[in-house]
Amino acid sequence: MKEKLTVIKVGGKIVEEEATLRRLLDDFAAIEGFKVLVHGGGRSATKLAARLGIESHMVNGRRITDEETLKVVTMVYGGLVNKNIVAGLQARGVNALGLTGADMDVIRSVKRPVEEVDYGFVGDVKKVDATFLGDLIHKGVVPVMAPLTHDGAGNMLNTNADTIAGETAKALASLFEVTLVFCFEKKGVLRDENDEDSVIPQITFAEFNRYVADGVIKGGMIPKLENSFEALNAGVSEVVITLASALNDKSGTLIKK
Repeated sequence: MKEKLTVIKVGGKIVEEEATLRRLLDDFAAIEGFKVLVHGGGRSATKLAARLGIESHMVNGRRITDEETLKVVTMVYGGLVNKNIVAGLQARGVNALGLTGADMDVIRSVKRPVEEVDYGFVGDVKKVDATFLGDLIHKGVVPVMAPLTHDGAGNMLNTNADTIAGETAKALASLFEVTLVFCFEKKGVLRDENDEDSVIPQITFAEFNRYVADGVIKGGMIPKLENSFEALNAGVSEVVITLASALNDKSGTLIKK
């Protein structure tokens, strides 16, 4: 019988504003058992880049990461945002450890090949060291993972936080019974994006395809749900998409195999 583990992915907006960060840290600290937190931080990176005179370019919601932008995201994700979260969790009695993929070689990536778009220094995850993470977790350490990986040749790579959460959850599913929770500013997957209460309580893969064909699910929610189904197919027990402030309420959308 595997022990339960919760992997929480939280969007940048929530960890970048003081009131929502405080609420998140309180709720995360209250989750019982083993847990991992994966965070974003894009808005802070965009703000700092602008102050430094570095223009931010986005394509399909993904950041183009040139050399100067890579320096900014490494500072912001691996430093400012990550360490604020770690310090806040320590204050709540959670023995957190901030990690990028480069730390102890925990997540190795390859630079995304240039196809229609050159994303620059962006990493596609190739390997997560589940054994190392599992050892930390069993010792009572709570990993707090920034959306940065490395290629093993000395280069840091900007890596999507949803992907980090999904790949980490999949790797740890060999050791734990994993629940993956994507939390953001909505109550779950909505039937009508203008109606906050139109939450779809559960979605199977067949229903997902139907909702996409009908235009109900679109935009950034499509890759989030694709990540969710990939995680289930790779051994993750359940995936939930919910409001960040409802982490302990058992609400939101349950993604079913």
